[in-house]
Amino acid sequence: MITYYTDGSASPNPGPGGFSVIKDMQVCVLGGEPDGTLVTTNIRMEGLAIIAALKNANGQPCVIYTDSEFWINVITIWSLNWEKNSWSKKGGAIKNLDIVKEACALHRDSQAKLIWTKGHAGDPGNELADHWANKAREQNIAKHKV
Repeated sequence: MITYYTDGSASPNPGPGGFSVIKDMQVCVLGGEPDGTLVTTNIRMEGLAIIAALKNANGQPCVIYTDSEFWINVITIWSLNWEKNSWSKKGGAIKNLDIVKEACALHRDSQAKLIWTKGHAGDPGNELADHWANKAREQNIAKHKV
């Protein structure tokens, strides 16, 4: 089974951003906003990292570790009702709906298990993903495979 670690970075938040995907403890994908936008958010970068891992897995069984409990909840819980309600929720618009829809569709068609890991707590895969997400942000890396 493939093991991924994902992370996103924006500094300041919002500001320049980047994300990384680590596959079996090797850098796999680095990127930022697909359209080259320089101002983004940490939440968007976290979501784009998960999308990149799901695409890289291409339907193969995998585990995706992320320190974004938010995105796990979006993909596995909250989006189910949002979709039933024509992609709307109480209290206003769904932020980042473009990547919410993409992440949810990819996850539903995958054999991926999303697992939360505490960020900045010494997990080697999470630390590696964090390091490379920051590098992607600092270098304004356009989305690409490594």
